[in-house]
Order: sequence, then C-alpha cells, then structure tokens
Amino acid sequence: MTASPSWDAAQYLRHAGHRARPFADLLARVPELPGTPPRIADLGCGPGNVTALLADRWPTALVTGYDNSPAMLDRALTEHAGPTPGGGRLDFTHADLRTWAPAEAYDLIVSNAALHWVPGHLDAFPAWLDGLAPGGTFAFQVPDNLDAPLHALMRDLAAGPRWGSRLADVPRRTDSVHPTAVYLDRLARLGCATDVWETTYLHVLEGEDPVLDWVKGTGLRPVLTALGDDPEARDAFLAEYRTLLRDAYPRTEHGTVLPFRRLFAVATKGA
Repeated sequence: MTASPSWDAAQYLRHAGHRARPFADLLARVPELPGTPPRIADLGCGPGNVTALLADRWPTALVTGYDNSPAMLDRALTEHAGPTPGGGRLDFTHADLRTWAPAEAYDLIVSNAALHWVPGHLDAFPAWLDGLAPGGTFAFQVPDNLDAPLHALMRDLAAGPRWGSRLADVPRRTDSVHPTAVYLDRLARLGCATDVWETTYLHVLEGEDPVLDWVKGTGLRPVLTALGDDPEARDAFLAEYRTLLRDAYPRTEHGTVLPFRRLFAVATKGA
C-alpha cells in the first residue's frame, strides 16, 4: 500500500456532513474530562472541520490537531485555527502518527477515521495512554468495511490483468482494521474502562456517480496517488471502476444508498 497518499481537502469535504456524523456519535460517548481547561489531541485531524466540533463540546478546551498532509493542514489552519468563542483555542501542526507520542498530558486523545492508515497502530496504544492524564480518555472511530463492494471491487480491479503490475499492492490492506474484540481486549489489558461497538450508516448520496465521488476523497487516494503522473491511466482506471460501482450501488428513487460500517472505541484511563 502507498505509505503516504496525497490528499485533496476539497474532495474530502464534498461529503463533510456524512463524514462528520460518526465523530459526533463518538463524542457523545466520551465521559467528562478531568482537566480545567481540558487539553485535547486530535490525531489525523484532516481539514479541521470535525476538530472544531471539539470546541463545541468543550468550549474552553485547548485543542491541537495533528496530521501529515500539507493540503489538509493548510485548510485547517486557514479556516479553523485560533481562539474559540468559549475561551479555548484550536491549533494544528504536522505529525506522523506512526511515530507521534504525547509530549504533554492530555485529557482526551481522539482520532476520527485515521488509524486505519497507520500500520501497527495497536502498538502505539500504550504510549498514547501513558500520555493521558488520570481519568482521561482515548476515543477513536475507523471505517470497518473493507469487505464492502467499493473496496473489494477496487482491490480486484487493481490486482487484475490490466493493472496488477502497477497497482496490485496499492489499495489499503484488508488487515488495516482489526476485529472489534481485538481492540476491546487490547485496551482493557492496558487498564482502561472500555466501550467498543459498531454502527452501519446508510448514507443516501446524491449526484452522478456519488459513490465514486465519495471514495475519491478517501479509500481511492492511494490509487490516485500512484497514477498521479499518468493522467491517461488514471482516467482509464476510474472509468472501469465507475462502471463496477454503478452496478454495485444502483441509484434508487431516493438517491444512491451507501451502507458504511464503522468501528468505535472509547477507553477511559483509571483515575
């Protein structure tokens, strides 16, 4: 898989409402934070639109969003950085989550749809939990739908006769997200009170080829990056993939329905 796909903040934000809902659902299960004001780290903050929701939930919070994409950070800094109405602050800075470790104590470390891009993220949990203040919380959500047609068709096409020599190992691996029980066991063994669950959203999308438009902002980024210097090949791959997605996700009278399963975890450190 491409280690660092290039990101397009505008493309990602085309479905911002649907993408933000799981983060709001995650935050609803986060308990009271111990610090006054609370210190929060958002790992994989992207363009900062959901990071801003943290200031709505904890108005005085000092929030730092971390990301490794210059395009995403530029959007976050331009649109969301600075003081918040409740007296808190939003900051954004570069970090690689494969090596990031807390440099100070946080009351909440949160991650929205990012850890599946971090190989070996389970091994980072002990250091991240060590960076929590007593009574602090580590909370994350990740897509858990690599068996869904949009991913399976992408992998099959990339590994097929036409594209296999260039793309066979590019799409995200099927083991980039672990079973729910693995996360529950790992976090509980690290001494946390842990809540893990899954939810399947039925996103009703509008427009022409909306599932392709959705995945161009996320799961397709490694392929688009790998073909970035060959526009003709990129367009040819997209044409084949578009046809497959149209069959897998037909338009209905009320729009195109995209079932999307996500995995959530909220782990609170003992006080």
